[in-house]
Amino acid sequence: MDVEKTLETLVRDGLILVFNQDKLDVVRTAEALLKAGVNNMEVTCRIKRPLEKLVRLRKELGDFVAGAASLIDFPEVLDVYNEANPDDPLATVEQAAEAGARFLVSAAKFSDDSYERFGGGFVMIPGCGSVSEILDGFSKGANLCKLFPARQLGGPGYVRAIDPAIHKMISVVPTGGTNAENMGEYIEAGVLVVGGSFSMIEKSEMGRMIEEQDYELLAERLGGIKRLIDERRTQRWPDIDFKTASIERISEVTGRNFNL
Repeated sequence: MDVEKTLETLVRDGLILVFNQDKLDVVRTAEALLKAGVNNMEVTCRIKRPLEKLVRLRKELGDFVAGAASLIDFPEVLDVYNEANPDDPLATVEQAAEAGARFLVSAAKFSDDSYERFGGGFVMIPGCGSVSEILDGFSKGANLCKLFPARQLGGPGYVRAIDPAIHKMISVVPTGGTNAENMGEYIEAGVLVVGGSFSMIEKSEMGRMIEEQDYELLAERLGGIKRLIDERRTQRWPDIDFKTASIERISEVTGRNFNL
């Protein structure tokens, strides 16, 4: 799958689930997402052995679009962490790509070297918190810009405030504190893709899913979130059928450029 098809999947889905739960099986979670109508998921490097999980996804669900998140593209920082955690070191961008990630996500910026090596072959989603960081990432080749931590930065109001400054051209992915109550507001503010974790699901219910390993219920709850996103995006952009639209069509109607 090339970078355009990967990006098309992310934008059609409208949701990037952050897999940050060691007590859930990564493949069964991906299967629950597929039942919910979502064809992607990012595996965060904040959990145990994320590269092994990416390899499993590639082997068992070859068409599923898996990404690697919480990448730290600063060698000096990686060295410090990995010296302290030799049994479960943080992955490099290169290792995540080799393990099967089709999109690469960070809470911070990517290095110029990573854009040169991986841009054009992988969807690049750097973390951004300001207009300057969004413009810097896009100018270097970012396809989407992760707005993190979205809630602490100001939520939908912040997106609405900065969008004119980026000329409503760059697609930001708010992540952190997103939920069923504010997803519609983000979409109304111009967001095409929302990032979210299992905190989108009610805490006690999520605890029961983990305890009982109930992936059917997980699929139902994720399906509800997906339907909400679909409904609100249809209201915001009635001229797009996100289930079938090409990335070119989405760009044409929304005005968003994806650096392809």
